Amino acid sequence: MTNTYYLLFLLILSIGFIIWITAYKKVNAFFALLLAALAVGILSGLPLDKILTTLKAGFGHTMEKIGLLILFGTTLGVILEKTGATISMANAILRRVKETNAPAAIAITGFIVGLPIFCDSGFIILSGLNHSLVKKTHFRMPVMAAVLATSLYAVHCLVPPHPGITAAVGTAGGNLGMVMLWGIVLAIPAALVGYVWSVTRGAKVAHEYIEPEVLEQPKGQLPPAHLAFLPVVIPIGLIAFRSIMAVVGVQEHAAGGFLANFVVFIGDPVIALAIGILVSFALIKKEDKKEWSHWLTNGVEKAGMILAIIAAGGMFGEMLQATGMGKNLGQLLGGLSLGIFFPFLITAILKTAQGSSTVAVITAASIVTPLFATLGIHTPTGLTLAILSMGAGSMVVSHANDAYFWVISRFSNLETAATLKTYSIATLLMGITVQLLIWVLFIAFA
Repeated sequence: MTNTYYLLFLLILSIGFIIWITAYKKVNAFFALLLAALAVGILSGLPLDKILTTLKAGFGHTMEKIGLLILFGTTLGVILEKTGATISMANAILRRVKETNAPAAIAITGFIVGLPIFCDSGFIILSGLNHSLVKKTHFRMPVMAAVLATSLYAVHCLVPPHPGITAAVGTAGGNLGMVMLWGIVLAIPAALVGYVWSVTRGAKVAHEYIEPEVLEQPKGQLPPAHLAFLPVVIPIGLIAFRSIMAVVGVQEHAAGGFLANFVVFIGDPVIALAIGILVSFALIKKEDKKEWSHWLTNGVEKAGMILAIIAAGGMFGEMLQATGMGKNLGQLLGGLSLGIFFPFLITAILKTAQGSSTVAVITAASIVTPLFATLGIHTPTGLTLAILSMGAGSMVVSHANDAYFWVISRFSNLETAATLKTYSIATLLMGITVQLLIWVLFIAFA
């Protein structure tokens, strides 16, 4: 067992190193994960040529699985932002509710807008709208800011193509369509918990409203709402339809012939997102036609750093597998009955310690994936729930070491203490709620 304990020591040391160098030394997560992977390989005694081969393999396998997904998902988000489609969707929802239901309206808006757009971008885009609601209604900023923040956050942590959960699918080998469908289902109670806490606790937080320094986009320049929703709804619908076909037994080479094969093809998440991008071109106004190529470039550039971090996580995971760490750790944990809670706990510790949900999920997936058999996770449904368990863990806890925390605080003009009392506590409750639901679903279906 000496070798097993030594490898366990290396694992703990590497995780501590990642947390220390990213959270306290502010080193980019790509280099932190790369250095950790190199250190694990060298200290575990792997030959130098094997280390190099493993790093390259981890990078390549990760890009093969999710590279296009992240690129297309990010590009779609940029187009929706630049064309004003997100504001158009928000206004369409707000027109259908009374001002007395402003928190519910902004929560629904955040949930829908958050499907294609990262939570920090979504919050920045909608912050002007949020300020206008605070001025028009009796609801105070701690309530409205936390409601918007938690609705965006629920989707960001649980629903592909957001980078953390998508990377976990790639590492664990899960079904992306099923993770997306289950993720949306579980994100609803997560957002509800965030909503209830934000409304009840936010109303009690002392706060003096400060006028924002953001300009709202004129309504006349916005695309029609029915067009604004299409680039979001169509990819989700295609992916969902393909997943339903798989559940009922219609596969690529089924008797359905060309039509069945075609539906399976366009329902692939990569193709579905590409179709969403094509549909989004209809939102571009004539005066902006010359800008669309710059928007595509912006999407690729924005995806670049995310892809680099995810690929580095893939290298770290490949190195852990090459050392045999997963197998040995599985033997060590054999007597513990952590089950579906183990992915959640590992991810929650990483998230709370270093701040990034994406880095937490990527690192946790590398650690947990080799242990699925030991944890009793054998079925496709069990694998889907285990991946979502890591997503739930990546919610816990968002606080001062998380960049999104400061986006909420800065764009809402909230004091740090107020943001901690409303938003941060909500993320703890959201993660625990989702994990308990996953546990119930695991017992029932896996």
